[in-house]
Amino acid sequence: MSSKVHVAGVGSTKFGVLPGRNLQSLAVEAARAALADSKIPPDKIRCVFVGNFVGGIMTGQELLGPIVAADLGLKNVAAIKIEAACASSSAAVNIAHRLISAGAEEAVLVVGVERLTGAPRDALTTAMTAAIDQGTEGGAGLTFPGFWGMVMARHMHLYGTTREQVAAVTVKNRRFGAGNPLAQFQKPVELEAVMNSPAVCDPIRRFDCCPATDGAAALVLTGEALARQFGSPSVGIAASVLVNGPVRITDYADITTHDGTVQAAQRAYAISGVSPEDIDVAELHDCFSVAEIVDSEDLGFFAKGEGGPAVAQAPSARNTKVTINPSGGLLSKGHPTGATGCGQIYEVVMQMRGRHPNQVANARLGLTHNGGGTAAAVTVHILEALS
Repeated sequence: MSSKVHVAGVGSTKFGVLPGRNLQSLAVEAARAALADSKIPPDKIRCVFVGNFVGGIMTGQELLGPIVAADLGLKNVAAIKIEAACASSSAAVNIAHRLISAGAEEAVLVVGVERLTGAPRDALTTAMTAAIDQGTEGGAGLTFPGFWGMVMARHMHLYGTTREQVAAVTVKNRRFGAGNPLAQFQKPVELEAVMNSPAVCDPIRRFDCCPATDGAAALVLTGEALARQFGSPSVGIAASVLVNGPVRITDYADITTHDGTVQAAQRAYAISGVSPEDIDVAELHDCFSVAEIVDSEDLGFFAKGEGGPAVAQAPSARNTKVTINPSGGLLSKGHPTGATGCGQIYEVVMQMRGRHPNQVANARLGLTHNGGGTAAAVTVHILEALS
């Protein structure tokens, strides 16, 4: 492997219900932490990308790129907001990666931020479903619990996945979240509580769903020379892939196999020269409990139908191939949509540095998977620990 692009610095706010905070203050807090962590001089930052999904809808605030750059004291830089639904900030990382790989930029600051709490349920639902094609399925009333409910029902039918296996994902990730001080949910939950929680969209129940969350995370990406020059605690990006997948249910040949995830993963493995068996730790887009099972299979960690049993057979919260979502995942750490992609990379970087609160022993290779919409915008990043 050869990593031309390094994650030279990371920063994050706590994820959760953060009353009194606006988008700008959250973004600036995370960005300042990432800049300080990187030790990169601010005058080396010539691009600022802010990943955000529904800031305009939820808060009325747009133009986040220039606002965040100005509040950081960065002048005359290229500063824009990037939107790809829940994959907004990981898509921004991919664009930054391309610029640095091409030699067009030395250092790029990427910030992901979202403010989702405090709004009425109908307003939040309207905002989230902006990522569904409004000309077809949006007009028919499809929501994301509806989409994942169909995925779950079909997966259970095709592969015999059980209600207990799906619930075990939430149990595992809540256990991890209890050990992560950045996580929104800080308490474990029992299997029976998940299975008996109120129905949302059969067979999806409340504890199968990730929460609405506020938060921000930020990364400083640089070329190798700059990272080495300033002694940053660097982690390399061995692959950064962004692809589009089906945008409508009717575009799927099989709703339990998400083409965007499969293609992004295959490209990332080919670019980095590694296989799923080489990955030590992964942060997957578990917006719903069944999503982790589907993602883990589409990423090649398990064959189709084996993802559910693998979770249920891992009482220590670690399966035999890879540790999945030791941050607590979206189900426990939370899902501030525009910030999730950067937040996942933050978690894996801390694993690669050996400084994670739920540290995976001898972790050298990590993967992040982030999906926007009905897996319509998908990123996969492979990161490596550098000596």
